[in-house]
Amino acid sequence: MFTGHLKKMDSGLSNPVEYLLVLGEERIGLNQYLGKKLTLIFENQINCINCGKNIKKTYNGGYCFNCSQVLARCDLCIFKPQLCHFDQGTCREPKWGEENCQISHFVYLSNTSELKVGITRFTQVPTRWIDQGAISALPIIKVGTRYQSGIFEVLLSEMVADKTNWRKMLSGDITPINLEMERDHLFEQFGERLDELEMEFGDDQIEILEDEQVVNIEYPVLEYPRKIKSLSLDKIPKIEGTLLGIKGQYLIFDIGVINIRKHTGYLTTFQAEEK
Repeated sequence: MFTGHLKKMDSGLSNPVEYLLVLGEERIGLNQYLGKKLTLIFENQINCINCGKNIKKTYNGGYCFNCSQVLARCDLCIFKPQLCHFDQGTCREPKWGEENCQISHFVYLSNTSELKVGITRFTQVPTRWIDQGAISALPIIKVGTRYQSGIFEVLLSEMVADKTNWRKMLSGDITPINLEMERDHLFEQFGERLDELEMEFGDDQIEILEDEQVVNIEYPVLEYPRKIKSLSLDKIPKIEGTLLGIKGQYLIFDIGVINIRKHTGYLTTFQAEEK
C-alpha cells in the first residue's frame, strides 16, 4: 500500500510500454499488476503541484487558480504555440520559456484514433506519443522553437486532425496508417508553403525530415473495453477493479477507465492484491 499525490504516469518505450504510477516520491511498476485487482482511494485532499496549497479543484492539470494565472506553463500559448509571445518580452517566466520553448521541437504525425499532427519538445520523444496513446509516430519537421512548431502544426492541420478521440483510442479498434506515405502526401500538398516558411525562419532553424523511421508502440493491454465508462475520483473516491490494460495516461479496469493525468495533485492511496 502506498499513499501520495498523483502525477502523470511515467513510461518507457519497450515491448510493451513499461508504466510507472507516480505517487509523490514513489514509483510503482504497473505492468506487473495486469489481471490483478487494484484499488485507488482518494483521501479527500488536493494540493497544487507548484505551491502545495490545499485546493478544492485543479486548473491546467494540477495547479491552483493563482499559479495557473502566473506560470508560463499554464499560459494559452502552451495550448496554442502559434500564439507564443516570448519574443515580445511578455513571457510570464522568461527563464522557463528559454528552457522549454526556445529549444528544438518536432512536428510529427501519429496514429492515435486516426491520423494526427502534433508537436513536442525534442526531450519528450517518445514520451509525448505514449501519453497520447499513439500506436505509431513519425517526426516530419524539426524546428528551433515552440512558436515555429505551432506555425507548421496550424498549416498541416488544414488537412490532418490535431486532436485525439480518446474513446476510439481506448477501443483498440485502430486502423493501421502508412505514416511515411501520409508525410510524403503532405509535403507534396504544402510544398510551396513549407519552402516559404523555411526561408522565413532560416534553414538553420528548419529541417524537413524525409528519412526518419516510424516508431511503433505497443501497450500492455489484456483486453480493451467493449463499452467505455469514464471513472473519476471526484465522483467515486474508491475505485476498485481488475486492471486489464494501460494506454496513454489511462488505466483500463473491468469497471471503466480512469485518466490518471486528470487527477494530478490528488492525494491517493494505491492498494494491490498479492501477485
